Amino acid sequence: MPDFYLDFDDLCADRRKATVRRICMQSMVAGLILALSGCGLIAPKATPNSIVEVPAKWSATGTSATTNASLLAQWWLRFNDPLLSSLAAQALQANTSVNTAQAALRQARALRDVAAAALLPQVGVSASAQRTTSGTNNTITTNGNRNTFQVGLDASWELDIFGANRSALNASEAAAQASAASLGDVQVSIAAEVAINYITLRGAQARLAIAENNLASQLETLQITQWRLQAGLVSSLEAEQARAAAEQTRSLVPTLQTSIEQTRHALAVLTGQPPATLSSVLSTASPVPQAADDLALSMPAETLRQRPDVRAAEQQVIAAIARVAQADAARMPNFKLSGSLGLSALTLGSLTSGASVVSAILAGVSMPIFDGGAGSAQVRAQQAALDQARFAYKAVILTALKDVENALVALRGDRERLLRLQQAAEAAGNAALMARQRYSSGIVDFQVVLETQRTQLNTQDSAASADIDVSADHVRLYKALGGGWLPDNNSATGAPIEDTTKSSGL
Repeated sequence: MPDFYLDFDDLCADRRKATVRRICMQSMVAGLILALSGCGLIAPKATPNSIVEVPAKWSATGTSATTNASLLAQWWLRFNDPLLSSLAAQALQANTSVNTAQAALRQARALRDVAAAALLPQVGVSASAQRTTSGTNNTITTNGNRNTFQVGLDASWELDIFGANRSALNASEAAAQASAASLGDVQVSIAAEVAINYITLRGAQARLAIAENNLASQLETLQITQWRLQAGLVSSLEAEQARAAAEQTRSLVPTLQTSIEQTRHALAVLTGQPPATLSSVLSTASPVPQAADDLALSMPAETLRQRPDVRAAEQQVIAAIARVAQADAARMPNFKLSGSLGLSALTLGSLTSGASVVSAILAGVSMPIFDGGAGSAQVRAQQAALDQARFAYKAVILTALKDVENALVALRGDRERLLRLQQAAEAAGNAALMARQRYSSGIVDFQVVLETQRTQLNTQDSAASADIDVSADHVRLYKALGGGWLPDNNSATGAPIEDTTKSSGL
């Protein structure tokens, strides 16, 4: 990699300076001609990226969309639960994963600024002091000492003719955009996790209330059975069966209480607090929050661009394209200008008056001639990285489509299941009440009471679980649609990504 440069130190005559400048320019032009003759540039060619065609509507609904993506930014407000909204807002501010992603975004933006600085001239200041001693026959003489003091400004500028630095800046900018989208992805996940844990907590409290109510009913039945046993109307078998049913229901209580406590701890940690912080706040039971159905089922397929993971994957492809261009430009000649302007004097005091002006200009050009194929290999490596980014982008889109379709299917099925279970729970409650009344009157056998009570507990608990599932399905749908963050529309591209890289060969 030869360097062509001329140093203009100690050149004072105007004619001599002009001659050297002419030689320098001739060297730079010669280097450029040599580079262009040895490297064949191919004009930029746009190659459409292989992506998935997004459908106009979701197959699970068959309806087109009218809602804009900005309404998804705070979807948890549609659950009409102030405590849930407060927990979600606090988690987005204090969650450790969100804070980590914010720090990563600041780092990416700082690295982008570093890349941008490479396009500008670099200016610095320097100062030096030198003492020189000369002697004869190994004997140093006093009057042979000499002091030199210098101060000056140094400047350099790399001419980005082939766009290597500009491509590096483009890659850094895309990386910063990807980091911003990754922050949004973390926010989406945290908001959804808070909501699902909150729904799980309220569902566990509802199931605990169902278990306790059924336990109270079974204990009443057990008391009636014991009275009938004392009267000789039933055998010990019925009494033991009643006691077994009551104890089996009682065993559900500690399990549900444990789930409630653990979910409280999870919510506290999600909001950036110690585990037991929210125990008093969340101790009072509340109904499972349910969202309105109109927004969840009216989203267009195009709002997939709202998903931050799709945005991040897209920016990774853009960054990979820029890195290919950077690696390609690194094989081309490199031009650099530098110079210095300063004062030189024999004493410090004379630097401000009577000092000599010292200037230097350096122009250089360098280019690779033989690198063992390293430059070409680097281009191929970046091209392979671009292919990986493209496939990753396609995979993210496919996953996003699957997530939304699955969420819609689950929501539709769980709604139907909840409706049937609510009707079954109502019927089971009526049957259990009538069976207990008839058993007290001696009309029906105890096995009828035992079976109806068991059915009542199972159907009520299943209905409560289905209610939890429907609410959680709404959360998963909002998450699948990318709700929970508000992207910068200026950073979004409206067309499929194209490869605008160029290739060159020696």
